[in-house]
Amino acid sequence: MLQVQHLTINHTRDLRTILEDFSVTLNAGDKAVIIGEEGNGKSTLLKWIYDPNLIEDYTEAEGVRVTGAERLAYLPQQLPAEDAVRTVYEFFTEESLFAEIPPHKLARLAASLGLPSDLFYSDQPMGTLSGGEKVKVQLARLLLAEPTALLLDEPSNDIDIDALEYLERVIRGFSGIVLFISHDETLIERTANMVIHLEQVHRKQQCRHTVARMDYKTYAEKRLNAFEKQAQQAQSDARKKRIRDEKYRRILQSVDRAQVTINHAGKDNPDPMQAARNLKDKMHTVKSLKKRFEREDAQMTEKPVKENPIDFTLGENAVPIPAGKTVLDFTLPQLWTPDGACLLAKDIRLLVRGPEKVCITGKNGCGKTTLLKAIWEHLKNRTDIRAAYMPQNYADLLDLEKTPVDCICMRGDAEERTQVRTFLGALRFTTAEMEHPVSALSGGQQAKIFLLRLNLSGANVLLLDEPTRNFSPLSGPVIRKMLAGFPGSIISVSHDRKYIEEVCGTVRELTEDGLK
Repeated sequence: MLQVQHLTINHTRDLRTILEDFSVTLNAGDKAVIIGEEGNGKSTLLKWIYDPNLIEDYTEAEGVRVTGAERLAYLPQQLPAEDAVRTVYEFFTEESLFAEIPPHKLARLAASLGLPSDLFYSDQPMGTLSGGEKVKVQLARLLLAEPTALLLDEPSNDIDIDALEYLERVIRGFSGIVLFISHDETLIERTANMVIHLEQVHRKQQCRHTVARMDYKTYAEKRLNAFEKQAQQAQSDARKKRIRDEKYRRILQSVDRAQVTINHAGKDNPDPMQAARNLKDKMHTVKSLKKRFEREDAQMTEKPVKENPIDFTLGENAVPIPAGKTVLDFTLPQLWTPDGACLLAKDIRLLVRGPEKVCITGKNGCGKTTLLKAIWEHLKNRTDIRAAYMPQNYADLLDLEKTPVDCICMRGDAEERTQVRTFLGALRFTTAEMEHPVSALSGGQQAKIFLLRLNLSGANVLLLDEPTRNFSPLSGPVIRKMLAGFPGSIISVSHDRKYIEEVCGTVRELTEDGLK
């Protein structure tokens, strides 16, 4: 059993509460997914559950953590810097049980993850592996330790579709506790039997959480139905209140007129005592109604407060691509690794016409990111189109020590900075977050900064490396709709099955013999 009791976490940088009086109990067989918008504290919660010391430099946390006899294993969102410089073999030897695992078991684990069987003994530095290979290797080491509770932060990031399906089997078949964060809606729908939803509403001034023991699809449907029902009831209550208030206003006017009449009549009033009693009765009625209405108002259904993921249109500054225009006619006889040590693929050709949405898929390490960079080099100086590139590693093009405003502004004048702040507000950034260095923001917030840069650039050809990897499952449908409606061309690399299905009209798999 893994238990959290009355946990409150305050963010010391933003001076806001990201979790308040949170309690949950997880038992063997629970597959709990933590969802919420970017920057809502999902990774912070997962880190605290694994080791409260991991978040003490930027938060103040108070609560009780009960792990009992559970053996916790934690997969971080990013490979730690100290592990990046180790060889793969050194990384595995950090796990004490590694030396005891027989070779055939290692080979079976490697095959299930789509890794070479000799990778465990490789002298390749961890930092040089592809994004998906890093996740697979870390996951393999976790499983070798035979934990009873898996805490996984974005295990689905960057891994290929075969590995995603393997991960689904691991989560479903794991006999212990699985607590994970993922932006892959398909993975969540197929594995989670419990949902922990963290929200920040009222411009991130109020936090709330929901713990629901049900699958994600059921939770999402019930949540939507509850919002719609509450909105309808609130609208009905507001309509009744308007009718009631109008009636009350007429009664008040009647009392005011009676008061004026008595005052004007003065001595000429044939029965001043009776008139006074009538007025007193009316005033008593008014006071009684006021108290009753105040009680009714206190019990009125409130308009539901919903944390909207994004309010933004991509491509509003872009010149649409004509249907017949050749956007890309790209050939590459050979694709090598960046260091030139290994031939990845040959005879590559990619033709893109009009506002086509193309996705390049393939196994981890096959060279998809390297190919996309080569296409970017081919397109970036074209004058008949305007191309823009979103890399898998945001630090390739973003100065992580700058603020979001400084990263986006091109001129830097007051008018532009005001415009950028307005856009960031539409992307759910608080004023405080606009002043943080980009490195202090979540991956999803960094992705939003890139989307805004792409939009303001006026680009009509987008090259996107894993564009949906850091967006929450709640933001995902909005992002996919935005990209599907983009008026230009998109050439992307992705393993997101919903993105491929809903956005991309053309899918190409990168193999050793080119794009298929």
